[in-house]
Amino acid sequence: MNELALKYGCNPNQKPSRIYMEDGSDLPVTVLNGKPGYINFLDALNSIQLVKELKEACGLPAAASFKHVSPAGAALGLPLSEVERKMYHIAPDMELSPLACAYARARGADRMSSFGDWIALSDVCDVPTAKLIQHEVSDGIIAPGYEPEALTILAGKKKGNYNVVAIDPAYKPASVEHKQVYGITFEQGRNELVINADTMLNNWVTENKTVTEEQKRDLIIALIALKYTQSNSVCYTAGGQTIGVGAGQQSRIHCTRLAGQKADNWQLRHMPKVLDLPFRDDVAKPNRDNAIDVYIGDTPEDVIGDDVWAETFTRQPEPLTVEEKKEYLSHVTGVCLGSDAFFPFGDNIERARRSGVTAIVQPGGSIRDQQVIDTCNKYGIAMAFCGIRLFHH
Repeated sequence: MNELALKYGCNPNQKPSRIYMEDGSDLPVTVLNGKPGYINFLDALNSIQLVKELKEACGLPAAASFKHVSPAGAALGLPLSEVERKMYHIAPDMELSPLACAYARARGADRMSSFGDWIALSDVCDVPTAKLIQHEVSDGIIAPGYEPEALTILAGKKKGNYNVVAIDPAYKPASVEHKQVYGITFEQGRNELVINADTMLNNWVTENKTVTEEQKRDLIIALIALKYTQSNSVCYTAGGQTIGVGAGQQSRIHCTRLAGQKADNWQLRHMPKVLDLPFRDDVAKPNRDNAIDVYIGDTPEDVIGDDVWAETFTRQPEPLTVEEKKEYLSHVTGVCLGSDAFFPFGDNIERARRSGVTAIVQPGGSIRDQQVIDTCNKYGIAMAFCGIRLFHH
């Protein structure tokens, strides 16, 4: 099949809509369940590239949680700690394969943004991963294949309407790509840039050039995630996963602040006071995530106030004070940061440092590169210039 009709385009008024192969060849994707739409396929085809590259670069199963054509989270299939299981609402005795761990981490990076996500998996979807996805609010999934029982589990979501797409793992797109804007056709070579430690982490420009192998891995995760994030974008990573993605901002510092706040929220979710919030048994996971986000934010009274706490909790939680948050975050370290274009000012480094960043990779090339390097040196941060921009539109 070389064409698939869709209900409509980005919006219901945009008809007709379809995906097709311009050369008349068969589509590399097969819809196994549901009826994916235009935006679903944009998310699917961007996210599958990201996880494929992550696996190639790092040698582990990878997963991504996509929303609005940018990753809310991306991760490798590393084991989860007891704390991480609790953070991600996963029972201590639930079986998790490496692929399931990858998705748990990708979804857990920013659970607020991942609500109603599109999922991409680097490997054939197994039963543990399907069982994990079964209980999350999601629009669909793309993977190179599905175990029969896993497909049955997924096809039962959303009253049988969950979108399940398979992609031919051998598919290779044309080297030149096209798109239209306002009736005018744009043409460019595909971004086939190979991202790994050998290609991207050779030019350390700061006094501190010492980074661990784990940090190198996390810097590469950041760069690959950025390659499929709407620019301008900045990505914080730690422990084999993204922990904060700032996408599509007009200002670089706004990207750094937005992603940094998400990274801080991810860190604060580790706090015992947050992990031990006394949720009522009838409060669903999305509502728990919303409550946690508000609790660790600037207006905790919206969920723990005298007039509202009983809607969510079995007892009234104590507030998480500004001082407690600052104290906890002051001990965070070892976080990595990537940027899809150069940092124009040192203020980005100042903000990143407050989120525990100790290693950075960015293209370089600003007229103020030395100011940025000096700011890194001030705090002992290691920074590499990868020498190439990663804009994605």
